[in-house]
Amino acid sequence: MTTHNIAFIGLGTMGFPMAGHLANAGHNVTVYNRTTATAEKWINSYKGQLALTPAEAAKNADIIFTCVGNDDDVRHVYTGENGILSTVKSGAILVDNTTASAEVAREIAAAAHAVHAEFLDAPVSGGEAGAINGCLTVMVGGDPAVFEKAKPIIDCFAKATTLMGDVGYGQVTKMANQICIAGILQGLSEAITLAKSSGLDIEKMTDVLKHGAAGSWQLENRAATMAEDKFDFGFAIDWMRKDLGICFDAADKLGVELPLAKQVDAKYADLQQRGHNRSDTSVLIKQFDKPDFS
Repeated sequence: MTTHNIAFIGLGTMGFPMAGHLANAGHNVTVYNRTTATAEKWINSYKGQLALTPAEAAKNADIIFTCVGNDDDVRHVYTGENGILSTVKSGAILVDNTTASAEVAREIAAAAHAVHAEFLDAPVSGGEAGAINGCLTVMVGGDPAVFEKAKPIIDCFAKATTLMGDVGYGQVTKMANQICIAGILQGLSEAITLAKSSGLDIEKMTDVLKHGAAGSWQLENRAATMAEDKFDFGFAIDWMRKDLGICFDAADKLGVELPLAKQVDAKYADLQQRGHNRSDTSVLIKQFDKPDFS
């Protein structure tokens, strides 16, 4: 593989290992993180350079990855003071791995094209484990020729990288992904609650169901831990509710109803109030906990 100068902006739960895979593949990686201590930790873990602003990280990069929190964060790192677009070189490829709106993807793409750079929206799925193991699913929106140039680099941290259409369609695909997860976890929560109440062996149940029509990643990877009251697997419900909010905004504009997703979102809101905001999404099963009045 050709070695590239790469900037990676945003070293959170996902970005930290994703940037690490790029460095381990032999690329020259410069990182920026809002909390400098996290960037320093990355530098101590991988070979690379540290920048103090997004602009500094981006100025010599062939490819710039961003993985930040929300639409406002995306706008800030690209177009804010000392943002990426103030120094990006002509022909550079910008790849945004943030889960954000399709609108902000199109907005940043237009701003990038104005300075002769290319843009792909490329949200990811697979959670913290997928990022650590380099087996994320990446859903991409953008120009096919730009995608083909960027794909071998993205594949450093992915098991599946697919072009879904024009800019914005990566984000729409991620919306569909999050809606599916919400529905699957609601069904799984109900199924496990019934099974446990009946005294069924959850591990044995999972081993049977995974081979049939009920099989899913959530069933195989979360049924046992949900039954054991373990909910520390990285993707907090705070972030899931942010993602579902993006889905609801898009659905409202399209005149689409999302009744089950809204039901699950309401359950997550209640769980946040009960102190589970940093628990992972499988904590949805605790909606069925009986109140303790002792």
